[in-house]
Amino acid sequence: MRTVIFDLDGTLADTSGDLLAAANACFREMGLGDLLTRERDAGTALRGGKAMLTAGLERAGKFEEALVEEFYSVLLSHYRDAIDRHTVMYPGAMDAVEQLKSDGFGVGICTNKPEALAEKLMQSLGVRDAFHSLVGADTLPVRKPDPAPLFEAARRAGGAPDKTILIGDTITDRTTSANAGVPSVLVTFGPSGEDMAALKPEALLSDFAHLPAIVAELIGRN
Repeated sequence: MRTVIFDLDGTLADTSGDLLAAANACFREMGLGDLLTRERDAGTALRGGKAMLTAGLERAGKFEEALVEEFYSVLLSHYRDAIDRHTVMYPGAMDAVEQLKSDGFGVGICTNKPEALAEKLMQSLGVRDAFHSLVGADTLPVRKPDPAPLFEAARRAGGAPDKTILIGDTITDRTTSANAGVPSVLVTFGPSGEDMAALKPEALLSDFAHLPAIVAELIGRN
């Protein structure tokens, strides 16, 4: 079976608000106050906790690698406790998922968010059961851009690893698909959307309504 595997943060859902809130909670504990804003730092948020801590500390002139490592677990704890206050699925995402399933595709998630947090978020949003698989950053010993998590997500969704496609929003997703030897589609509606064309994916996606047709064109139908 052919499968469609989605990144989570910045692809299926805008999680930046809750991620930034967790980072700012850390900065307040350091006595630095809120250092990141959604308007300025949404793209950084979608690159993960350590990227946010690094950006904020550099902005405050307080960057130390040890401080990033010390507060990373603190950030994850804050995020876990308030994971869905501001997060929303992107318009049309779940309609596209359901259409792909109706067309016979397996669908799954491959994210660099820790698996337990990804599971909690998708359950909280009420959409976890729509996906046949979910592979997180710590499901396997390696994470994206290593292709193994993508292959595993395809297998768990009932598909063949060489008959899959990755839908994402970053250079990490683009590199993962290239390493896997499969196509990628990068969304242009996220915080870094204007930069996606330069990564030369097999397709760009501005509206989820177009995804089923793009997928069928790139990897065929089951």
